[in-house]
Amino acid sequence: MRIFHHQLQARHNPGSFISRGVPKPNPEVPERAQIFLEAVTAAGHDISAPAAHGMAPVKAVHDADYLDFLGNAWSLWSALPDHGPEIIPNIHPGRNMASKPEGIIGLSGYYQTDTACPIGPDTWLAVQGAADSAVSAAAHVIDHGSPAYALCRPPGHHAYHDMAGGFCFLNNSAIAAQYCRERGAGRVAILDVDVHHGNGTQGIFYERSDVFTVSLHGDPNHFYPFFTGYAGETGRGAGDGFNLNLPQSFGTGDDVFLTALDGALDQIAAFNPDILVLALGLDASEADPLAFLAITTDGFKRISECIRRRNWPTVLVQEGGYIAAQLGTNLAAFLAAYET
Repeated sequence: MRIFHHQLQARHNPGSFISRGVPKPNPEVPERAQIFLEAVTAAGHDISAPAAHGMAPVKAVHDADYLDFLGNAWSLWSALPDHGPEIIPNIHPGRNMASKPEGIIGLSGYYQTDTACPIGPDTWLAVQGAADSAVSAAAHVIDHGSPAYALCRPPGHHAYHDMAGGFCFLNNSAIAAQYCRERGAGRVAILDVDVHHGNGTQGIFYERSDVFTVSLHGDPNHFYPFFTGYAGETGRGAGDGFNLNLPQSFGTGDDVFLTALDGALDQIAAFNPDILVLALGLDASEADPLAFLAITTDGFKRISECIRRRNWPTVLVQEGGYIAAQLGTNLAAFLAAYET
């Protein structure tokens, strides 16, 4: 399988985030990509640097003011006399706060939804490298018809059109989907199998009928992102009926997940997509440090086979999956099954 990965992605190296009120080391670190690279190299896959696609594919999905914030945030932050080593908000706009501030401290809270997406000196470079990887994979699928995998980090599916969150800054899966639409795909489906709901992806396409968004994830009543991902969220306006959420209970294993997946694939088949974007989270693993579900390595292989049998041209975009002994093995098993 053709694999796209940009070395700039390693330049984003966040230090911490807050979980249950406790500062902890941020799990979305460059070592994740290194584990993935070693796994796909050992499996004999072809790894390519992505082309530089510029900002047009990113601007087709993301708000201009938000992109301006991402591009300039570090220079503004580092000019503060007492700034920390990375940008982490200490206040966020709540239900009764409506104004947009001008200073970097307020803007960080306005554009970063949580503490899990700190911005460092080279974050903007890294996220552009991830976006280029996703667009290059999409271009390969359009041009050749064969599947391609974008080894993206940081991930993207929690990024809205105008907000970062949950380790994510640019929504790589959404960027790939929109690029496919603009290259002639009449209908695109996004299937997200990450353990967390793809809330940013849902938000970007929630009022559209040309992109069908589907997410299988841990029950948001008890799991991030908490405020979205419920079964009753089906789209709005023209998009009504084109968003499907299938929340899974804590500890859900291979068989139950695969039954839900098969039903989701039937609904995608009814939509009849020209291209599938697969938001490939591996954090549904039983061994993941953020574990909520309990998918085994064999389960990832079966998930891959189940999707592959539908025979849609597919762009695979890496989302979550954090450092554990099985991480590289799970990716290798998934990709091998997808090629079979």
